[in-house]
Amino acid sequence: MKIKWLGHSAFHIETAKAKILIDPFFTGNPAFREAERKAATAGLTHILLTHGHGDHVGDTVAIARETGATVVSNFDLCMWLGRQGVSKMEPGNTGGTIRLGDFSVTFVNALHSSAHITEDGVSHSLGNPNGLVLHFDDEPTLYHMGDTDIFSDMALVQELHEPDIGIVPIGDRFTMGGAVAALACQRYFKFNTAIPCHYGSFPIIDQTPETFVAGMDGASTLVATPEVGGVVTI
Repeated sequence: MKIKWLGHSAFHIETAKAKILIDPFFTGNPAFREAERKAATAGLTHILLTHGHGDHVGDTVAIARETGATVVSNFDLCMWLGRQGVSKMEPGNTGGTIRLGDFSVTFVNALHSSAHITEDGVSHSLGNPNGLVLHFDDEPTLYHMGDTDIFSDMALVQELHEPDIGIVPIGDRFTMGGAVAALACQRYFKFNTAIPCHYGSFPIIDQTPETFVAGMDGASTLVATPEVGGVVTI
């Protein structure tokens, strides 16, 4: 499995049978490198979305139209994307699991919000925010937490899914900060590898993973902090 960070919460996951984008926020993402776009969309099979905020939905509509990739998100967000021209969708909701070839996606809780704000300033709900657990037939289990704070039922995510890899938001202000994210990882999970995200993009969130790395000191978990465009190979 190859996991490439594309800035903010966007990741490209490549396995022998699938090429997956999670939260493909490219246009308007200060951390995204335009030179990565072609490789990120070539041969794409799936686009997975944690929630409906613009910095996570990102370029989903354009990429889905271009590649024919199947979009997976909560039901409300899928229905909205359908009105934007997305045709191949697999809607779900919290607690549900969708089988997609050699892997499945389970929607788990996240403590956040999920909405689209129109030009008149009105916020329109796009379903519940989620974390996504990806179980592969022949690869480690991966958990993208989405945008979230710590919550005690993370213990159930560990019990039910036993994720090997955690993608963890650490930027503060809109998600948990690095110290709390480290506490979540150490208290509730047994990750082999933790990859921090949702930092270093906008100036109002944390710019480095240093607080998270310090909080994970002494843990058995490997903390991987690739540069944008960098790959973690599992």
